[in-house]
Amino acid sequence: MAQTTLPALVYILNPTFAWMVTFPDLFNEELPVCPACGNSLWEKGIQAKDYSVSGEWFELKSCSNCGLKMTWPQPEAENIGRYYASSEYISHSDTKTGLINKLYHSAREYMLKKKFQWVVNGSGRSSGHLLDVGAGTGHFAHYMKQQGWDVLALEPDETARKVGAEKLQLNILPLEDLARQKADNFDVITLWHVLEHVHDLEGYIDHFHSILKMDGTLMIAVPNYSSKDALHYASQWAAYDVPRHLWHFSPEAMKQLLSRHGFQIMQKMDMPLDAFYVSMLSEKYKGNYFFGPVAAFFNGFQSYWKGKKNKDMASSIIYISKKA
Repeated sequence: MAQTTLPALVYILNPTFAWMVTFPDLFNEELPVCPACGNSLWEKGIQAKDYSVSGEWFELKSCSNCGLKMTWPQPEAENIGRYYASSEYISHSDTKTGLINKLYHSAREYMLKKKFQWVVNGSGRSSGHLLDVGAGTGHFAHYMKQQGWDVLALEPDETARKVGAEKLQLNILPLEDLARQKADNFDVITLWHVLEHVHDLEGYIDHFHSILKMDGTLMIAVPNYSSKDALHYASQWAAYDVPRHLWHFSPEAMKQLLSRHGFQIMQKMDMPLDAFYVSMLSEKYKGNYFFGPVAAFFNGFQSYWKGKKNKDMASSIIYISKKA
């Protein structure tokens, strides 16, 4: 099969990209090779439901070599937008309706400070040129600009860009601008729960390698399907979030993906609040409204504690990597 190319980066993915065959329906039906390790054998996996928008069911296929999981079938890039069409999709709408959304916004203020610390410590820089991919409504990009960083924020969703412009006076550019960035341009590239949404994993990682400076830092935060909360909730684990999450990572799968494209993982960090937030959503999906908050706290704390002792068991992991 053809190698992934930079034009595939334009607006998430060019539908003419080699392994993505266009069909008259909404889905790609041709199995790709594993983007993490190049293996072509996928094993059958559990069925997961889209609880947020469509109510449809999808399979989680697993690479027989590295364990990367893939949502199947995958909606085509030009059709996946309908699965984001919900006023409750927080990173795009910025809504504060409902308990879970209010908790999300409260936690975000805490996490902005933590992310700033992670960037400074992980990169060894107190300022520099930062690219935030999948910026949502732009709160992280805005906070980093306030701390003296030169920030370029990119976001494919037009509604999210408008919210950022109206609430934060932030100029968030469309994702198409990623393909226009020059080589050796950025000190830090961040993706906070973004890579799992990307059709063309290999094309993105290769491009990040090109536009990072030689001593630049790539920071990727993704859910970890080998975490304690993922194992507890199984198919109802909210961080599967099919079909918006096209890929599902374990530490081994991420290691193989990054090393295959010229990066070395230097450090792994846990995202401390994700276990609680994901557990809360998972209890909602189970229909456990009465005892849900108590169960979510109990299960979230167990997962949080596991992740503190062993980063590979965290609900979400931040991978801090450098060019190999």
